[in-house]
Amino acid sequence: MRICFLSAEMTPFAKAGGLADVSAALVKYLHAAGHDIRLFLPGHASIRREALEIYPVAFLQDVSVTVGTREFVFSVQTARLPGSQAMVYLVDCPEVFSVPALYTAAPDEYRRYLLFTHAAFLSCQRMGFAPQIMHANDWHTAVAPLWLKSVYRWDRLFTATRSVFTIHNLAYQGILGPAEAPEVLAGAGPELLHQDDLKAGRINLMRLGLVYADLLTTVSPTYAREIQTPAYGEGLDDTLRARSGALVGILNGVDYEEWDPRNDERLPRRYGANQLGVKAGLKQEFSGRMGLQGAERRPLIGMITRLATQKGVDLLFNTLPALLAARDFNLVVLGTGEAQYEAFFTALAQQHSGRVAFHRGYSDELAHWIEAASDMFLMPSRYEPCGLNQMYSLRYGTVPIVRRTGGLADSVQQFDAASGLGTGIVFNDYNEQAVSWAIGAALDLYQHKGAWRRLVQNGMAQDFSWNRQVQQYVAAYERLLG
Repeated sequence: MRICFLSAEMTPFAKAGGLADVSAALVKYLHAAGHDIRLFLPGHASIRREALEIYPVAFLQDVSVTVGTREFVFSVQTARLPGSQAMVYLVDCPEVFSVPALYTAAPDEYRRYLLFTHAAFLSCQRMGFAPQIMHANDWHTAVAPLWLKSVYRWDRLFTATRSVFTIHNLAYQGILGPAEAPEVLAGAGPELLHQDDLKAGRINLMRLGLVYADLLTTVSPTYAREIQTPAYGEGLDDTLRARSGALVGILNGVDYEEWDPRNDERLPRRYGANQLGVKAGLKQEFSGRMGLQGAERRPLIGMITRLATQKGVDLLFNTLPALLAARDFNLVVLGTGEAQYEAFFTALAQQHSGRVAFHRGYSDELAHWIEAASDMFLMPSRYEPCGLNQMYSLRYGTVPIVRRTGGLADSVQQFDAASGLGTGIVFNDYNEQAVSWAIGAALDLYQHKGAWRRLVQNGMAQDFSWNRQVQQYVAAYERLLG
């Protein structure tokens, strides 16, 4: 199949969250399966180009594009996705992509992505590339399905093109005022906007993708069900229920070439399910590096997270201090985000020196070390479209402690000591008592070495490889194309 894939971020070029990992993995595995997939990515200023072999596309230089009443010029560079033969096309327009941050709060942030989406269509035209699938992701490129049916409908190149729109996180929607309608609609009439948005005097870019895409996907089956309810629908549940027949949940996969302790190049020693002594040694080494004491007797709980309300950090404000006072364990946290959460973990590390370590920011090397060295991994999310770290943790023999929501519910099963079945500790309610119970249950189980080893090995036997998951995308594309 011929697939045009649009994403605002992609590992290792530019990453803010799971969208980057999913984009890279999907492109890599779809290309390896023989599909002609071409990924378009904004030429963010933060991309480290010196580490990549990037070449200009000769016939895609200094191309003019109009967004509303403004004229822009873009050029396209190309590079191979590391670890793959797939081509990535970087849309360069310094006028809009020169800011150092991947995303900004600027009022014209949306314009960058309208330009980017136009550039993808114009590039296909100049390449003579007639995609069978136009695959857009999240609010940044949500206008692509609409434009396929309106702005670019005249071009026979796209006559047979069908659109797919993937929801990675419904909470981020791209809400604009009515003044931006000419830029978004690009010559089409306002009747194309949803009635709710017309009445409210706004434009919701995410909703445009939900309404006009031929197929809607999201990143786990449970999240696909959850977002059709008022509790999780972020004000769009009515639209999603109306399109339920076109909505499918496909659990994200794991790139085990990148995340597997048996071949992890970021670790000094590698291990599998029968070499857990190596994991214990890595824990000792890592604990010393992070200033954590008592590693030989204390279980280590790890967290790698965006410090945001979604991630359930507010549940920990009272829970963690109380547990640290009552139970004997260590904690390591890697993350950045809202100031209140950064301040909480900074203070916690100061108050519990030798037992709590907090690294503000993100480090790929530290992320791999935390997965390998920790005994448990905590994800108390309020909601979680899919989540990847719980699946990484399973492969690394690090027992996930998760709330039963979204992809966490689809990938972690509560351990039952009597039967020996299950892969983690799962709690249901979003409150302090529930997360306290879950952490306590994990710490109690850790004392029973036989049951704990069984739980760890159950997790390490799980297979969430993209080789399996990508087949579900292929099947969805094929059904769409008939």
